Amino acid sequence: MSVVGSDSLPAVAESFETELRQTQHQCTCWPSRLQLNTAKTEFLWSTTSRRLHQLPQLPLRVGSDHNSPAYAVRDLGIYIDSNVSMRSHVAKTVSACYSVLRQLRTIRRSVSRSVLRSLVSSLVFSRLDYGNSTLAGVSSHLPSRLQSVMNATARLIFSSSRFQHITPLLRQLHRLMASERIAFKQSVLVYKCLHRCAHQYTLLTSFVRQVADVEARQRLRSSSSSSLIAINCQPYPTPYCR
Repeated sequence: MSVVGSDSLPAVAESFETELRQTQHQCTCWPSRLQLNTAKTEFLWSTTSRRLHQLPQLPLRVGSDHNSPAYAVRDLGIYIDSNVSMRSHVAKTVSACYSVLRQLRTIRRSVSRSVLRSLVSSLVFSRLDYGNSTLAGVSSHLPSRLQSVMNATARLIFSSSRFQHITPLLRQLHRLMASERIAFKQSVLVYKCLHRCAHQYTLLTSFVRQVADVEARQRLRSSSSSSLIAINCQPYPTPYCR
């Protein structure tokens, strides 16, 4: 990813089309002979919210199709916005969870509480927890929307009113608050990176180091603490394509 000005955007778009043609050619030349579905290929321009109006809206040619830039794209179940605000991901997650809760509300009198808790854990909580480490550092109102889903879920399980305090119910479910859950998932990820337990293909183990392990900082006073530092890593040797 590189930062470009508005004057150089046409050149970047032309270069992007060239890369897409090369990717399509590589797919057809591989032994597996992968077929790139150009009609379903999506792309987005990424920038800040204040500069979204400066982005080109003209479609790019992908094979024989002309595809317009998308505001949000999904990759492995995670929605990424053009301004990387994660609003689309939270909105899709909240909408899907409430849809499941409406269906569970129709059968809650026909099943036991233990069965209802199992259904909620597999159909609702799993959606809230999936990829929630990507929400670290987002605007505070986004985790509050996820928290509203958790509150509605707890009230559904215990058949409580909307005026009852929610904290005791969440404690019975052994659930952290949405913002705390995000911090917990991020802490677990950092722990795995420090102890070389993270997947090697993600290169996460090279991103995080203790200050004492960095040669240039071993003589600093901070080396005696448990502080962490992010290390710049080399990019992938080949471009990622899907």
